[in-house]
Amino acid sequence: MAKKKKNQAKIRAQFRKRQNTRVRKRDFTREFADDADAVDNTVANERLSGKGALSRKRTVAGSTQEDDQETGFEVSLDVDSANTRAGRVLSVHGLNSFVKTEDGRVYECTVRGVLKSLATDLQHVVVAGDFATIALDPNSSTDDQAVIVRVDHRRNQISRTSRKRQQIIVSNVDLAFIVASAGEPGLKPNLIDRFLVSAEKSGIQPVIVINKVDLARIDDLQPVAGVWSQLGYPVVMTSTMTGQGLDRIRQLVRGRDCVVTGQSGVGKTSILNAIEPGLALKVSAVSQENQKGRHTTTAARLIPLTAAGEGADQISGGHLVDTPGIRSFQLWDVIPEEVGGYFRDIRPFINACKFPNCTHTHEDQCGVKWAVADGKIDARRYESYCQMRENDEYF
Repeated sequence: MAKKKKNQAKIRAQFRKRQNTRVRKRDFTREFADDADAVDNTVANERLSGKGALSRKRTVAGSTQEDDQETGFEVSLDVDSANTRAGRVLSVHGLNSFVKTEDGRVYECTVRGVLKSLATDLQHVVVAGDFATIALDPNSSTDDQAVIVRVDHRRNQISRTSRKRQQIIVSNVDLAFIVASAGEPGLKPNLIDRFLVSAEKSGIQPVIVINKVDLARIDDLQPVAGVWSQLGYPVVMTSTMTGQGLDRIRQLVRGRDCVVTGQSGVGKTSILNAIEPGLALKVSAVSQENQKGRHTTTAARLIPLTAAGEGADQISGGHLVDTPGIRSFQLWDVIPEEVGGYFRDIRPFINACKFPNCTHTHEDQCGVKWAVADGKIDARRYESYCQMRENDEYF
């Protein structure tokens, strides 16, 4: 029998409801009518110490993490260092995840049962970009399979609300390329604004990429792009057909971990194929019937970039994360009162309002509305704020 480790912390962890047994039985009369002798064996009491069948808590080895919004877990599980390795999650496909360890090997992994059972708001406990600890099975017939036993602390993430739970799109990145298109499909500034709010909340540097500029006039894009540029957001005009802006993208991703996100059909995967020769990722044309993407990329994928080498096309290290297209983006863990603080152009004028609880939508003596009237805040950006602030769909 294995010896119990010394100094191993024991804590009570909250588990999901599905770990419970059913509610108290309600068919005692029918049960005892069929078997009268069962009355003598009936349990006459029930423990109230939190260890009975009705408890949602269990004792696990680990440590608590106070309000760890980045990881999504309140508990950091302890693991046995024997037969374990550290790695990074490349992609998640259903119940299986692919993890690359420091020696370059890729393992197909399942997730430890207790990790999936912890009570969290996460839709998926493991996402692309996670740093994780995997355990190897010495008795396994294959040497490329393992189990994810712990997910390390996430320093940041881009997430949205999906079915009232947190869906993390990617974690642990330095830069977020928010890709839109000048045509097929058309530019959606309000969707970009919601991505910007999520990036501001997570502390990720956003870069706005307007792709397919060969399908539109640059003069038509300058007014909306100029507003973002004045706020300090880098804006890159790109075209995979002409090569415009791709060198700028290569410079930005050099040595960094970056995510490429945005609406379906804007050309995210095409940009990756253009800046990293040899990827040959699958792409599809936009539907001519509704001008929408076809969701060719079905799962987020962490792609290691080319190591430093000769030539202008070489990228020195880092990773890019290709993500599925998004047609709607509902903010996660952002209450309406917080939205104004994540708008760089609105934030400086909040203190000019007469009322501390001003919503900046209908009040008369509002510093934000005065700034809009004076042209200090772009009217379209203000309308985007009002939509996010008042529409419950986004919260």
